[in-house]
Amino acid sequence: MQITLKYYVIELSKYLIAFTMLLYTGLALVCNFSKNKKAVSICCSLQSGVLLVLMFLCFLDMTFVSGKEEYLYLFAFITLFLFFMITIVTIIYDKADRVLLNNMCLLSGLGLCIVSRLSFTRAFRQYIITLVSFAICLAIPFVIERFRFFRKLLWVYAGVGIVALLIVLTGTKVNGAHITYSIKGFTFQPSEIVKILFLFFIAALLYKYNNLKWIFISAVISGCFVMILVLSKDLGSALIFFVAYFMILIMSTHNYWYLLTGLAGGAIACIAAYNIFDHVKVRVVAFLDPWTYIDDQAYQITQSLFAISSGGWFGAGLMQGRPWDIPYVDQDLIFSAMCEEFGLLFALCVLTICLCCFYRMMFMSRIIGDKFYQIVVYGIGVMYIFQVFLTVGGGIKFIPLTGVTLPFISYGGSSVLSTFIMFFIVQGIYIKSLKYEKSLDEKNTKPDTKVH
Repeated sequence: MQITLKYYVIELSKYLIAFTMLLYTGLALVCNFSKNKKAVSICCSLQSGVLLVLMFLCFLDMTFVSGKEEYLYLFAFITLFLFFMITIVTIIYDKADRVLLNNMCLLSGLGLCIVSRLSFTRAFRQYIITLVSFAICLAIPFVIERFRFFRKLLWVYAGVGIVALLIVLTGTKVNGAHITYSIKGFTFQPSEIVKILFLFFIAALLYKYNNLKWIFISAVISGCFVMILVLSKDLGSALIFFVAYFMILIMSTHNYWYLLTGLAGGAIACIAAYNIFDHVKVRVVAFLDPWTYIDDQAYQITQSLFAISSGGWFGAGLMQGRPWDIPYVDQDLIFSAMCEEFGLLFALCVLTICLCCFYRMMFMSRIIGDKFYQIVVYGIGVMYIFQVFLTVGGGIKFIPLTGVTLPFISYGGSSVLSTFIMFFIVQGIYIKSLKYEKSLDEKNTKPDTKVH
């Protein structure tokens, strides 16, 4: 009787979770593309409720299947956090973009949920990191709105960023790469924060100078960032920096010849990396012929493919899969674990939400009048969606594995903090832009009281 009841609960929960996620995604699409402000406002409010229902269903399922009450306690903490995040941000910043805020909360909540399923201890640690990250980032829109010196710190961004990456070369070696640095038990990945400094550096330079001489200088300094990452063998981050630079350059100059330059440079860099680094060769071999090396070099990617294919459209159900068969599943291949237990339909909805975040950032970038902030928002959008592409593309064997995390969802404190910072920077710039436009409108509509 117990087995039968458990079976029916698992089966029912799969469809309820998928339907709830599908409903949230539909509301997200309406919010992004509808021009009716009232409809968008209603959909945003509905999204908040659907998000909480989704979290409830996921954690109730895990509690029932595992028989462990601590999942309910974690659900209570996460639900309170998501509720207060939406409430506090909308109260303090009434002009904050609710669409982007809701999606940020959804992805953050899902990340905590999936990490909870993989490891309760790591989930609690991730929850604390998320809470601290939110507390830190809550002040970012205020700082952006009040201070005007950000575009003047051109060489500060470059200097601090390069020094921070150089320090990593003496840091901890993880899977053959120097990507983390430890101080008194705390480990962090500087490249996650440096990519924000890199964006501000490029934006400040292209805002101030837009001639061939300074574009060449920007390319040289950007090359320094990329080369240090290559020397530390953090090739995934190096690729993100490289692509972000050329996309920003094309957007800023409207010169599409830079696209060809970037493609040619990228092709040469990939060939060089293949011939220089052994772990790149391993990943390429695993990508080209995974089934021949299924028990060796290609074990990680083949297990990822098995997990994705075994889930079907609605998944095996929470706690019913074998995600730990995939090496580094909570960091590199959490998307594959999601596909296995939540199903392909759910995973496609998550990707749609990621695309909605990117679209929203591109929309904001178009309406922001200040070129410096426009470049920053555009760059954040490009970095975010390209990182999603690298993670998901590697997991489904569309491209070789790069070892980068899925923003908000993968386990990792540095990744969570940097993604929160980027999203709140976008919110701060958007709020600043709206208030500036409002002040201009008020100035233009103010009646002329001068006596003629």
